[in-house]
Amino acid sequence: MASFKYTFQKIVDLKGSEKTQAEWILSDALAELRAEQDLLEQYVQEQKSWELKLEQSVLEAIPLSEVLIINQYIEYCAESIKLKQKDIMRAERKVFQKRQELASKMKEEKVWHKAKEHAFDKFKHETQLKEQNELDEMASIRFMSPTP
Repeated sequence: MASFKYTFQKIVDLKGSEKTQAEWILSDALAELRAEQDLLEQYVQEQKSWELKLEQSVLEAIPLSEVLIINQYIEYCAESIKLKQKDIMRAERKVFQKRQELASKMKEEKVWHKAKEHAFDKFKHETQLKEQNELDEMASIRFMSPTP
């Protein structure tokens, strides 16, 4: 029996590689999003801690110049939080886009795998027909030949 060789196997392999690469890219995008979220959390915690320091400084009668400096730093933290939220939104869009690309690559790979399966099924069917024809021919030759 002849072995099955799919003529488009290199394309099937390529589609598998593209899917794997898309998975890695999505993983990188998710890691980037997580890092941005972690930084945002740090900024929020830092702002809260400085707000507490501002409350304490008001109660302790610290000089006005120090209170103003603390207040300016809190405003800087708030601005950093806004910027980080924009970065997170950009990272979320990137993750969404990479998920769509991965889904597309997975569909392409599945299409090529299905085509390979259909080609294999066709190959099996043709091979079975050939074998059956050979068996039928051998049986008819035996039937036609005189018995000694």
